[in-house]
Amino acid sequence: MKSKLIISTIFMILLIATGIAAIVLYFYTGNIASKIPEHIINQCNISEEKYQGRSVFILTPKQETNTQQTIFYLHGGSYVAELSNAHWKFLSKLTQDTNSTIIVPDYPLTPQYNYIHTFAMIEPLYKEIAKKVDNSHFILMGDSAGGGMALALLEKMVQQEVQKPTKTILISPWLDVSMENPAIKTVQEKDKLLNSELLKVAGICYAGTEERIKNYLVSPIYGPLENLENVIIYTGTNDILNPDVHVLALKAKKSGSNMIIKETKEAVHDWLIQRYQDENYEDDLAKEAYKQLIQDITQEQAETENLNK
Repeated sequence: MKSKLIISTIFMILLIATGIAAIVLYFYTGNIASKIPEHIINQCNISEEKYQGRSVFILTPKQETNTQQTIFYLHGGSYVAELSNAHWKFLSKLTQDTNSTIIVPDYPLTPQYNYIHTFAMIEPLYKEIAKKVDNSHFILMGDSAGGGMALALLEKMVQQEVQKPTKTILISPWLDVSMENPAIKTVQEKDKLLNSELLKVAGICYAGTEERIKNYLVSPIYGPLENLENVIIYTGTNDILNPDVHVLALKAKKSGSNMIIKETKEAVHDWLIQRYQDENYEDDLAKEAYKQLIQDITQEQAETENLNK
């Protein structure tokens, strides 16, 4: 029994060490700037602008229509990875299916940068967009790490009384980088995509120091939830980030904020986006959730158009 425990402990130490080494290697050799894939150009209109020296991508539908809806989108990737090929495919389809303009900042990544640098970019950019876009046509959205970032940004903007989006939509959000929720261990057995120990390493890097991991800008589950409105969360039960969604929901209910949880049983982390990793991948769970997502995005837009008729 003792020998098994020792082997298990050694394996865990090696796993964590490998994770740290991978992050450091990524910093020195990885591509920390997102690039537009050639195949996306044929699927939607896309332009690239510079903001604080980093790229901001603007996606619009191929067909020439008046896109009133604007989505400010923060991508996932554990705060260490740039926009993935799956993200590009998901966003190009989303802009077509919702007739929306999608603005995607290529924010600074850890371990070279931390949340202070990231918010120094996304916060003023959000404020600039919020001034130009009608509130009823403005949606804040993000997945995974970007979902946590989007909620943290919303919490901060509400405190500063900056114009709120009409909706905030989070897909498989990372809400607490400490990964302390005991229920995570149970779900980890089902989650083949994420590893809680590796996420802890990335979380500490994003925080800058271990003492900051519960700062609400890093872990928005600890942030002020009062006066949050129309927050919709898509989450799957086979995702280790799912237990913290339930904790957040309870906190939100106590604070009186408006939060809707759309949970899909047996869905994995980021299943709405993971489906685009493989062109032949078919997933009824993702198809159904995607239909709901389109409805959530286009509902206000359709109601506004009907009123104007």
